[in-house]
Amino acid sequence: MSTFEYLLLIVLMTAANVLTRSFFFMHRGAANMPGWLQQALTYVPAVALSAILAPDLLMLNGAFVAPWTNIRLLAAVAATVFFLWTRHMLATLAFGMTVFTVLRLLG
Repeated sequence: MSTFEYLLLIVLMTAANVLTRSFFFMHRGAANMPGWLQQALTYVPAVALSAILAPDLLMLNGAFVAPWTNIRLLAAVAATVFFLWTRHMLATLAFGMTVFTVLRLLG
């Protein structure tokens, strides 16, 4: 791609981002979202995180991996249980990475 095409791409992506994120602020009147929509939007972060993590935890090179041989999934389950037990995020990250490393070295 040429320099002009890169600049055009950046400008268009910026415009799309600003437009979609500030639609309710740019509206002239008070734009109140219905209660059901506000409640539904509270699930967006969890859904987005699941959409990002699920393919990495469940697949390897585009194919599903058996759960009992999938060390990433086993480490994620162990980290989830650890978090539910302790509620400490930093310790959960360290524990999950430790479990993953041990499983990788043993396997």
